Amino acid sequence: MSWGKKVLSRVALRGDETLLDAGCGTGRLTADLLEALPRGRVIGLDLSQNMLRTARQNLEPRFGGRLQLVAGDLLFLPFVQIFDGVFSTAAFHWVLDHDRLFEQLFHALIPGGWLIAQCGGGPNLARLRDRANHLMASPKFATFFGGFVEPWLYSDAESAGERLRRAGFIEVETSLEPAPTVLEDASHFSEFIESVIFHRHLERIPDQALRRQFIAELTTIASNDAPPYSLDYWRLNLSGKKPRA
Repeated sequence: MSWGKKVLSRVALRGDETLLDAGCGTGRLTADLLEALPRGRVIGLDLSQNMLRTARQNLEPRFGGRLQLVAGDLLFLPFVQIFDGVFSTAAFHWVLDHDRLFEQLFHALIPGGWLIAQCGGGPNLARLRDRANHLMASPKFATFFGGFVEPWLYSDAESAGERLRRAGFIEVETSLEPAPTVLEDASHFSEFIESVIFHRHLERIPDQALRRQFIAELTTIASNDAPPYSLDYWRLNLSGKKPRA
C-alpha cells in the first residue's frame, strides 16, 4: 500500500465531504480521495503548474465537475471555512514556515473540520543529506552552493504538535515512523534522487555534465550501502481537528 493510501485509511469518510488535497502534485492521492467520495468533491492545490497539468490530464476525464485544481501557495490559501477535511502527503516538508502553514489550513476548515497528513520528518534522509552536503562543500561544487539553505523542513513530532496547537487545532496527534525504501538498481536510484529529492540542488549547478556527476557520485556511494541503493525515509504523521465552536 502506498503512503498516500495509508494516510487515507486513517479516517472514515461519509462520502459527501468537500476536501482539500494540499500539495496534490500529479493527483495520485486526489484520485483516491475522489473514489472514496461518490457524492463529494475535492479541490487539489499545488504550486507547480506542470504538476497540475498532469493531474488535469489524468483526472478530469474521470471525475469531471467533482474535481477542481488550483495553482496556489499553501502559505497563502484563498479559502476560508470551505473544507470538511484536509489531506496531504509528501508536501508539508517543502514548506519552511509550518506555523503559518497550519494557521492557513485551520482557517480553510469549517468548524469541526479535520486535518490528516503525512510528510518527511525527524531524521528523514539524514545519511543521504549528509553525503550531499559533503559533496556540495567540495572544490568541484562549492562555488554553486554559497548561501544555500536546504529546501526542506523535517520537523520532529513534538514541535509539529506544538505548532498545530498554536494554530488552534485540538485532538492533536503526531508521530514519527521509519519507512526505509530500497531502489531496484543504480539507474532507478539516480533517476529517483535527481527528480524527487535533489531537483532544487541541481538548479544551482548550471552545467549539465556537473549535474550528472553530482548524482553519479551519490549513486556510487549508495551502491556500497547494506542494502545497496537504500533511502532512510522517516514519515511524520499529523492529525488534528478544528473546534466546533
